[in-house]
Amino acid sequence: MPATPPPDWVYYVCGILLLIGNLGAWIATLFMMPGNWLIVAFAALSAYFLPETEQGLGFGWTFVAILGGLALFGEFVEFFGSASKAKLHGASRRSLVLSIVLAMLLATVGGVVGAPLGLIGGVVLIIVGGAAGAFIGTYIGESWKGRPHQERWAISRAALFGRLFGTAGKLIIGMVMVCLTAMAAFYF
Repeated sequence: MPATPPPDWVYYVCGILLLIGNLGAWIATLFMMPGNWLIVAFAALSAYFLPETEQGLGFGWTFVAILGGLALFGEFVEFFGSASKAKLHGASRRSLVLSIVLAMLLATVGGVVGAPLGLIGGVVLIIVGGAAGAFIGTYIGESWKGRPHQERWAISRAALFGRLFGTAGKLIIGMVMVCLTAMAAFYF
């Protein structure tokens, strides 16, 4: 005899908590953390502890696999949008590493400085900080390598725009994941 599922109100409360957790994970993506993968992990926990009911509450493992595919796609978008753009312009491995480190650091600084400015101001400063960090890190790395100013500028500019497009793409995919999870938790 199968175990009886929890009452409906448990699904609704956990769905709200899942939505809050997923929004926090999405915000973590701004800081170059694996927010999309946290969304997948939260959905997996939900599917395990609150399996899909006959009334349509909860969701199953197929949905978790779809979220995993979206998270993987988000990683490809971010990678090909950021590092590959600079690499196409001839960036060295050293400048790519510095670009990632400084992008994380300045995105965090942007979040701290932008916190008093509200959600929109904070998000904008996080994105700008990450892009500036990518530019500065690449520029320093290419200077260290001994490249002339024009090459450093072109490579650093590619890193900046690549970081902007990569982050924007990953954030869009992450928000789609948040919305799909909320809809699946309550409506499907």
